[in-house]
Amino acid sequence: QLQLVESGGGLVQPGGSLRLSCVASGFSLDYYAIGWFRQAPGKEREGVSCLSNNVAASGGGSTKYADSVKGRFTISRDNAKNAVYLQMDSLKPEDTAVYYCAADGPNTQHYRLCVLPNATPYDYWGQGTQVTVSS
Repeated sequence: QLQLVESGGGLVQPGGSLRLSCVASGFSLDYYAIGWFRQAPGKEREGVSCLSNNVAASGGGSTKYADSVKGRFTISRDNAKNAVYLQMDSLKPEDTAVYYCAADGPNTQHYRLCVLPNATPYDYWGQGTQVTVSS
């Protein structure tokens, strides 16, 4: 059973940066497409970014970003640490939310593109980490 644990959230001033981590246990993240989602109080869950699985992937796999974070957020994978990261730069107050990582898979045989913003394919979810952007 895949388990995901997020960390790295906190309080940061507008314009600042945070790096969120999603560390997996129980199975290799190579076989999963990974998504980052967020939910602010009173708002619907929003797909932020995603990364394809690492099966026969070239160039580190494909990524997708919500328009609201393009050019500011970067998703990446560290195979040795079985982790996926979300580097968040130029943070804005509207980025304040609980951030969740989620996994779609496993798919050990085929390359699988990630899906965004639809959360339906993601079967495994972490507990979330709070990000607050405020002066």
